Amino acid sequence: MGSLPHIVEDCMGVLQLFSDGTIFRSKNIDFNLPIIDDTSILFRDYLFDKTHNLHLRLYKPMSISPSNYKLPILFFIHGGGFCVGSRLWPNCHNCCLRLASGLNALVVAPDYRLAPEHRLPAALEDGISAMQWLQAQALRSENGGDAWLSSGEVNFEQVFVMGDSSGGNIAHHLAVRFGAGSNGLAPVRVRGYILLAPFFGGLARTKSEEGPSEHLLNLEILDRFWRLSMPVGENRDHPLANPFGPASLNLEPVALDPILVLVGSDELLKDRVEEYAKRLKEMGKKIKYIEFEGKQHGFFNNNPYSESADEVIELIKKFMLENSA
Repeated sequence: MGSLPHIVEDCMGVLQLFSDGTIFRSKNIDFNLPIIDDTSILFRDYLFDKTHNLHLRLYKPMSISPSNYKLPILFFIHGGGFCVGSRLWPNCHNCCLRLASGLNALVVAPDYRLAPEHRLPAALEDGISAMQWLQAQALRSENGGDAWLSSGEVNFEQVFVMGDSSGGNIAHHLAVRFGAGSNGLAPVRVRGYILLAPFFGGLARTKSEEGPSEHLLNLEILDRFWRLSMPVGENRDHPLANPFGPASLNLEPVALDPILVLVGSDELLKDRVEEYAKRLKEMGKKIKYIEFEGKQHGFFNNNPYSESADEVIELIKKFMLENSA
């Protein structure tokens, strides 16, 4: 008799991969995180990809002032190492409420297919699909588009894309995919990208990756996410993990929209994120890198109403204002 299936990969009990290839995803997660009740923001869900049954959540301020003000659009792509996470999770929901109210913007929070059932590039493909959904809404804004997007209250020429962790990785690849001016998305115009501790990898270890571990994150977890999410047979130097790997696209001739990069000084990903910003700046890209002293991974989305989160909101406001023309 063969042995019973046993766990070979365990992501904090939320996701477990068994020796026979079966996968368990918990539907009863103890987040120990209260859901914020912000009555100033309306939200609802929308099926944007029928093929893969993918939804997004829209957030809109209840009142818009002045009356002639048009809401900018902020895409928020959640994190989770490409393996876990959802627009429905309390941390993502609270974060989007804060972004919508703090930035006076319409926030679009799409889900994407998760690994290991759907390895990369599935998540990136879904990010592209979500952007193309917005383009379709813009083209139909005067005839049959979504009510919130066809009311004349939003500005399709003022779109910003923000990604947290693995969502930041997706945001980077969207910036490269669409290029400066995002002409392929017309009449949608992306003005800039905000990367919050983007999840990049590489075979060579960085000093920050080697420790010390964070409260909720360690190198073993990072490596596990990469093992589960990379295409079969690939490693952490794959172009989807390492933007400067041996087989990665040369970004020097690629025209990119402005990028704002935020990271905590105590994050395992700090050195890799800092190097990303440094190399793009050396290439002449318009990129700004800001480090938050003493902060660990998830400091904004896990506590979006904190003092440091207020600072993040102000930085994003300034970034949006500087790149709105």
